[in-house]
Amino acid sequence: MGSLGKAIYTVGFWIRETGQALDRLGCRLQGNYYFQEQLSRHRTLMNVFDKAPVVDKEAFVAPSASIIGDVQVGRAASIWYGCVLRGDVNSISVGSGTNIQDNSLVHVAKSNLSGKVLPTVIGDNVTIGHSAVLHGCTVEDEAFVGMGATLLDGVVVERNSMVAAGALVRQNTRIPCGEVWGGNPARFLRKLTEEEIVFISQSATNYSNLARVHAAENSKNFDEIEFEKVLRKKFARRDEEYDSMIGVVREVPPQLILPDNVLPDKSPKAA
Repeated sequence: MGSLGKAIYTVGFWIRETGQALDRLGCRLQGNYYFQEQLSRHRTLMNVFDKAPVVDKEAFVAPSASIIGDVQVGRAASIWYGCVLRGDVNSISVGSGTNIQDNSLVHVAKSNLSGKVLPTVIGDNVTIGHSAVLHGCTVEDEAFVGMGATLLDGVVVERNSMVAAGALVRQNTRIPCGEVWGGNPARFLRKLTEEEIVFISQSATNYSNLARVHAAENSKNFDEIEFEKVLRKKFARRDEEYDSMIGVVREVPPQLILPDNVLPDKSPKAA
């Protein structure tokens, strides 16, 4: 079954790769009677005119994300599933170690009250929560933007500050260092605690580590996936108590172990 499965997988791969060519051939064979339906295949990186994304080789971009136009993504940054970064009328810059989580939208401002065109600048080790919207704003190093928050044109989030989940930050607002802002419209709530500042830094590190795991998973070939399926089936019914009674030691293969820095709460077993 292994050889048959691999053969089917390979055939499916080549069918997908040649699908658009087959569609064009079919249209030509139909002559004047054809109905042409445009086929669109998702592209993670896409140019806009002469503007092309520049992504560091150590960054993780999820297969379903879209990075379009004048966008720069720094080292060890991660752009997660469903994100859209659209740098068409101006540029977007994402710093090193920054994570932009699932379904977030980053765009640039065509103009503000002064008529200027605003880029979007995101610094190093920033955390952007799920489904956030950033539009023509600046987020400085080691800042935190919560899930579902919206930052409008000209907003500046200073270093080590936090925008609470669901907040709406109005145009040209500056959030000072060390403060938490929330609400609609967003306003000052309180000062960040030392524990929260450490949490912001650790959040960026955790997502960088997790991104490496996802990048490795997405790059696995057919044989690696099938091998891990066999390993998981083998170790799914392992009974540690029974093994200890009969003196059997079964070490979990490294392929099935996530690093400790991805699961920080996982405590190592005593030897």
